[in-house]
Amino acid sequence: MEGGWPPRRGVLLCLTVSLLLPGRGDTFTINCSGFDQHGVDPAAFQAVFDKKPFRPVINYSVPTHVNVSFTLSAILEVDAQLQLLTSFLWMNLMWDNPFISWNPEECVGLNKLTIAAENLWLPDIFIVESMDEDETPSDLTAYVSSKGRIKYDKPMRVTSICSLDIFYFPFDQQNCTFTFTSFLYTVDSMLLGMDKEVWEITDTSRDVIFTQGEWELLGINKASPKMLVGDNLYDQIMFYVAIRRRPRLYIINLLVPSGFLIAINALSFYLPAESGNRSPFKITLLLGYNVFLLMMNDLLPSSGTPLISVYFALCLSLMVLSLLETVFITYLLHLATTQPPPMPSWLHSLLLHCTCPRKCCPTAPHKGNEGLGLPQAQLPGLKEPVELVEKSPGPGEAEVAGGSGWTRAQREQEAQKQHRVELWVQFSHMMDTLLFHLYLLFMASSILTVIGLWNT
Repeated sequence: MEGGWPPRRGVLLCLTVSLLLPGRGDTFTINCSGFDQHGVDPAAFQAVFDKKPFRPVINYSVPTHVNVSFTLSAILEVDAQLQLLTSFLWMNLMWDNPFISWNPEECVGLNKLTIAAENLWLPDIFIVESMDEDETPSDLTAYVSSKGRIKYDKPMRVTSICSLDIFYFPFDQQNCTFTFTSFLYTVDSMLLGMDKEVWEITDTSRDVIFTQGEWELLGINKASPKMLVGDNLYDQIMFYVAIRRRPRLYIINLLVPSGFLIAINALSFYLPAESGNRSPFKITLLLGYNVFLLMMNDLLPSSGTPLISVYFALCLSLMVLSLLETVFITYLLHLATTQPPPMPSWLHSLLLHCTCPRKCCPTAPHKGNEGLGLPQAQLPGLKEPVELVEKSPGPGEAEVAGGSGWTRAQREQEAQKQHRVELWVQFSHMMDTLLFHLYLLFMASSILTVIGLWNT
């Protein structure tokens, strides 16, 4: 037959006509002659592959509906200095291609196929916050159903911008955003939706990253605002991802050692101030705390002012104040034992009120050895009590005492000096106790305030 078509061209013409003829529901039915138990002939989908550069719609006034979801499989790094979140996720896209349709009963019962993604039209969905170049592998495949439903899973390593607040480090929670949208198609050409509920995405992601890394997933929420760029309106889906840091490492390496050093510094107040061992001990603790901060500096955020840095500065300040208090008490004791000045009457009255508030004590200093109404053994800070009551002269001493009156005046002067020493030593111990209580009060209130802020 001279005017007939060659057999191969006739088959291709029939295949093309079968693809272009409209079928049920404005779809195009694929000829199942290329389907068998050994595979699928690529020629059966050649017409679909040829339409790859164009959006797969019969009527271009109808937008393509693309369902977007993702699975967060790993949180790789959180950079507080650069305000970046590096994560690994699987982006799941699903849409309909009306040019793909076949009857499973006529096509050896085949309901689903895998086709190389490079042969299909793919929606240009991207993450707005992403700062890295898309490095998606080029040899991915897509699932295609007999009704033209295409499902495409795309693995992505995403480094995205995230507004990080490290004030509550290491008990901080961060909220980052993944915004999925198209950079080419407006709402007239593409609409975004979801084929999964948000709780399904959250549960799947939490199961995947439950035991991985420093961070744990708290929850995911979504919003669907439109994005206006100039005169163009784009559809988008925003996912709000809440993550929380696991603080165990920082509690063990930072907070516990610091708490031990502060506790030891507080207990050092029980060392006797007269022994001279308290000041060297506190200086050693202060140097050790500075060495500890230098060694643990790598665990702290390199930018911002987290609350834990305020806590460390507060602990260091408490240790410095404790050392200054010890220096002050040591100075008072040295002044009392060398050249004690006369104690003012108001200070003497205050000392009497603090030492014996429930007893009937004199309100003004007496002359001689009767300054305090306390026995000699009750005055702290004295190694050998001095006898303040004069001894009665013996028979052999009467003549000497009568002939040397200046000796009695000297003994009275020494007794008055010893009495002033006792008063200033007692005042030093009272100030030491008072400052120790103030130190404990300030330390407890400051630490409780920091812990309260962390709990919020």
